[in-house]
Amino acid sequence: MNIDKLPTSEIIELYPQIIRELKKRGVIRTNNFIGDLGEYLVIDYYKKIAGLPTLLAAPISTKNIDAISNDGDRYTIKTTSKKVTGVFYGLEPLGSDQPDKQKFEYAIICSFDKDYSLKAIYELDWEHFMAHKKWHSRMNAWNIALTSSTIKDCRIIYQRNKG
Repeated sequence: MNIDKLPTSEIIELYPQIIRELKKRGVIRTNNFIGDLGEYLVIDYYKKIAGLPTLLAAPISTKNIDAISNDGDRYTIKTTSKKVTGVFYGLEPLGSDQPDKQKFEYAIICSFDKDYSLKAIYELDWEHFMAHKKWHSRMNAWNIALTSSTIKDCRIIYQRNKG
């Protein structure tokens, strides 16, 4: 399809058709389009690459995790087009004396570029997640900044070539 030749009104009409089809195929499961897209791409990538665990999507209402591996490991997946993730709820607040109960074994960050093309997939184990989490005071929860230090501690699952 040569999209640049279509009238603007036809391009706009493609969007709801695409959303309906992606919902029908199970790519989009909620109203969080970008989050669902990231989860789908991550789970699909893990299934296709030898040496990575097979991930299965967790039921939509599952707290703190988005996927489970065939070994039983729990994964949370955050999708971002910026240098910081969305927030991770369910952990102790800043300044708490209580230790955090482990909510997952791995945090996966699905990074998109400004046009929402897949740029990278990073994986942090629980210990590195805990070392890099930052308090988001407005949201009263934690997030991860994609700094060079954070990326250094990640397992790089996928990174698009810059060329």
